[in-house]
Parts: sequence; C-alpha cells; structure tokens
Amino acid sequence: MSLTDWYRIFAWLAIATEIAVVGIWLARVTAVGNRESEFWSRGRAGLRSQGLALVALVAGVATAGSLYLSEGGHLVPCRLCWYQRTMMYPLAVILILAAIRKDWSIRPYGIALSLIGATVSTWHVLIEWNPGLEGSSSCDPTNPCSALPLNRYFHYLSIPTMAGSAFLLIATVLWLAGSASAEETA
Repeated sequence: MSLTDWYRIFAWLAIATEIAVVGIWLARVTAVGNRESEFWSRGRAGLRSQGLALVALVAGVATAGSLYLSEGGHLVPCRLCWYQRTMMYPLAVILILAAIRKDWSIRPYGIALSLIGATVSTWHVLIEWNPGLEGSSSCDPTNPCSALPLNRYFHYLSIPTMAGSAFLLIATVLWLAGSASAEETA
C-alpha cells in the first residue's frame, strides 16, 4: 500500500474516534438530565469492561501510525510532532500494560498525558492553519506541517488533528469509565 492509502486509513480512524468522543459525551450529557438513561447505563458498563482495551488499542494504533508515517513514509516530524509523540508513546506502553492487568489505577496518569497531548495537538493545528502565530520556529521550513505532501482529507484532517482525536478519545474513555467505577464503589 502507498503512503496515501495508509494516510486515508488513519484519516478514517480519526473520524471514527471523533464520532466516538461526541457519542460518548452526548450519552453522558443526556444521562445527567434523565437521572440515568438506559443507553448510558449500557455504555458505561461497556466502558468499564472494555475501556482499557479500547484506549490501549487507540494509543497503540496512533503510535504505530506515527512511526509508519515517519519511518515508512519518510515524513520528518517537526518539533510539535515530537512533543505529541512524547505523550502518545508512553500512553501506548502504560495503557497496554493496564489493559492486560485490568488496572484502572493508571487512570490519572493516562488522563494527564492525554490532555497535555491534546493541548499540544490543538496548538499544532492552530499553527497549521495560521502559521503567523508562531513564525517558523516549530515546523521545519523544508517540511512544514502546513504544507503536507498528502491531501488534507475532508479539508481538516492532518496528522496533528488525528493525534488530537486519539488523545481526546483516550481522555474521554478514561474519565467517564473511571468515574463510573468510582460511583459504584461509593
């Protein structure tokens, strides 16, 4: 498969994560007003039982994807890409271990890394769309993120947007599944 084919697959995975984040939060918001909706009860039970496996998969795919795009696709990561990687790569390791052990105590660390990574991704996307915000100090002028060799699918999906989607899904699942676990033990 070509680099463009892989990028297209990663773009569709990012869209799926965005839909999942919105769906999970909508289910939670509607449950707050209705005391506890049946849909949210089932969703929360699913997050509790499979949430760690889901976030481990998301972090693992994001890590593998970033490695493929840089090593296989020869896209040189800029400084902000590296900062995002410093959040995602440890997430992949700790979340896979937590999923194997079914250890929810990893929750605060995973949320912290995810939210820091999402913040860097957001700044990166802002710089992509408005390079004047920071000048050219983040992105390599010979390989700027704002001029990707690949088309922006759906006019907004770039590598930082995909990373941000993964970070937000991880934070959402860890937050809501973990809070559900805490509610039950109280």
